[in-house]
Amino acid sequence: MKQDITPESRAQRVTWETLEDYVRESVQELIQGLLEQEVTELLGRGKSERRGVVDAAPGYRNGHGKPRRLTLGSGTVRVRRPRVRDLDERFESRILPLFVRRTEQVSDLIPELYLHGLAEGDFDLALRGLLGEDAPLSASTVARLKTKWQAEMAGWNARRLDDLDVVYLWVDGVYVKAGLEDRKAAVLVLLAGLSDGRKVLVALKSGQRESTASWAGVLRDLRSRGLRAPRLVIGDGHLGIWAGLGQVYPEAAEQRCWNHRILNLLDRIGKRDQPAAIALLRTIVYAGTLQEAESHKTSFQHWCRQRGYEEAGRLIDEDWERMVAFYGFPKEHWTHLRTTNPIESPFAALRLRTDAAKRFKKVENATAVMWKMLLIAESRFRRLNAPELMKELFEGAVYINGLPQPNQTKRLAA
Repeated sequence: MKQDITPESRAQRVTWETLEDYVRESVQELIQGLLEQEVTELLGRGKSERRGVVDAAPGYRNGHGKPRRLTLGSGTVRVRRPRVRDLDERFESRILPLFVRRTEQVSDLIPELYLHGLAEGDFDLALRGLLGEDAPLSASTVARLKTKWQAEMAGWNARRLDDLDVVYLWVDGVYVKAGLEDRKAAVLVLLAGLSDGRKVLVALKSGQRESTASWAGVLRDLRSRGLRAPRLVIGDGHLGIWAGLGQVYPEAAEQRCWNHRILNLLDRIGKRDQPAAIALLRTIVYAGTLQEAESHKTSFQHWCRQRGYEEAGRLIDEDWERMVAFYGFPKEHWTHLRTTNPIESPFAALRLRTDAAKRFKKVENATAVMWKMLLIAESRFRRLNAPELMKELFEGAVYINGLPQPNQTKRLAA
């Protein structure tokens, strides 16, 4: 007589080599049991039990559907959805909805892998290795998810922003060339530093170019959804940013990125003299006070005149007030404010994905993927130094040369 195999006896035969199969089978049995229990609770009686009273819950078990593959983070299992007939309304399982083939965690894994460099054509092989040969995932899965992400992004771009206390706002743009598009499109990205020290993405929208109209349009949309003016906006030297900002949030202070300015200056200096120029420029960028920065700027200009780089000497005077606006904020935050690195750093991985034009047939696809990847990266964004100072800044605290000014508060627009 054949002995029944119980869970206990099967567990006793598990070895390291069979552990994966044992776990997968156990999970499969658990999910199937949950589905059966769900029907039992719906009908108020177990399998093969008769209806006890006249007014008992309607409905009868009606077998099972075809085996369905369900991909979890631990692998792919096969389950069968119980069928129920004679109900007043169609039975919808809370555990396994219709047409679902993977958990949310697995769907989130796809943009994670894409973020770390996996191309669409490699998904089939890589995901089957991770999730099992039966995993219902492929390159076409990514294409379907892009459509879903576009719909999610549209809702995200319409959300209210009244609850965000924005102190700093970093802005930047990247140009995307999609395979079937004639021109590159600028994707405008805005990252906010909040009063609790967190950094969050507040906008990502595509436009024809980084024009004043494009930037002003994004900023007006944010304002219409309740985003109040930030204390400081940090961006590169593109004139469209500052002109658009002046139209929408004229009360915000403006800080230009020093990395971009240094690169512009080095373009006007011979390669042999560039190391010396960088050393002099660093004394300006990292000066302890505004007065020291201006003194080091004068020294750099004198050095430029001696070596025939008058154009570089004149360029550093251009937009000087925007270059040194960070001195009006806490010294603990200067490392975050001198450059657009807080937004450039997560953008570096995105550029690897978007620079390969063959990955995208439409700019909308590229934008949706960038949005999804940035939201995933957002959970790992570094918090601002000295976050306890952010609330005071939001309320209008005044700083000079990085130091707080007692009993002084900047009047903020309502």
